[in-house]
Amino acid sequence: MAAAASAAPVTSSSLPSRRGSSPALCPIHASSPLPRFLRGGGRRVTSSSFRSSRCGYPPSAALASRKSFVCSSSTSPVTSPSSSPLPSALLFDCDGVLVDTEKDGHRVSFNETFAERELGVSWDVQLYGELLKIGGGKERMTAYFNKTGWPAKAPKTEEERKDFIASLHKRKTDLFMALIEKKLLPLRPGVERLIDETLSKGVKVAVCSTSNEKAAIYLLAAETLGVDPASCVVVEDSAIGLSAAKAAGMKCIITKSGYTAEEDFVTADAVFDCIGDPPEARFDLSFCANLLQKQYVS
Repeated sequence: MAAAASAAPVTSSSLPSRRGSSPALCPIHASSPLPRFLRGGGRRVTSSSFRSSRCGYPPSAALASRKSFVCSSSTSPVTSPSSSPLPSALLFDCDGVLVDTEKDGHRVSFNETFAERELGVSWDVQLYGELLKIGGGKERMTAYFNKTGWPAKAPKTEEERKDFIASLHKRKTDLFMALIEKKLLPLRPGVERLIDETLSKGVKVAVCSTSNEKAAIYLLAAETLGVDPASCVVVEDSAIGLSAAKAAGMKCIITKSGYTAEEDFVTADAVFDCIGDPPEARFDLSFCANLLQKQYVS
């Protein structure tokens, strides 16, 4: 079995939002290796789409000097045959790992929500990058309004403002899901390949959503899938997610995204600019197996 028997196939309505206020977990069935809403209408991500994607984030000097495995678009593909035991599960963060959603997905949906409510607020790319340091969409809006001043149309009491923020966040999520359903956010290079390969080898897969540095979501994933946390490999894109994976006692591979390229990944077991597709694939399931044996880190 490639997923927990009780796990339901992922649907668009269950797409986790990584930096939402609550963690989420979606196991993926082998019988449905990649859900329709993630496949982008069945179109595979190819090396040609890789070249036009935001996949080339060169490692910072700090990362380049450390002894774990670091790879950018200028290096050779990282794949290798392995006799090491395969991981029990691969756990993928959603936003930024499967799809680079923050700039063109969540940010756009926040701004559409603000415009609908006539709040006079708009988050540009640079500002949103700063706001992403705050985990959780509700928390992000609250912190922003506390700092810059609440809109004139916002309630005055704390309790009413909580309801106001919750309503904004719900509408933002609805607008974001509409983008997903319209297939306007393509998969990042290599995602479909790695998930298909993983499930074909009988390794379990789940998509997780982390909103803080705590281990809870990844420990929940291991428990749900019935596997040892130490035998899991996590694919993340943020320092927050990396901390959560490490707190759970798991190996963690970073695939940097647009807003996380300069974050500190010094504790990661490997750092790449993306997963990648042949002929520019960065890593595969064999690499993950070797990583568990510490063949690529010192």
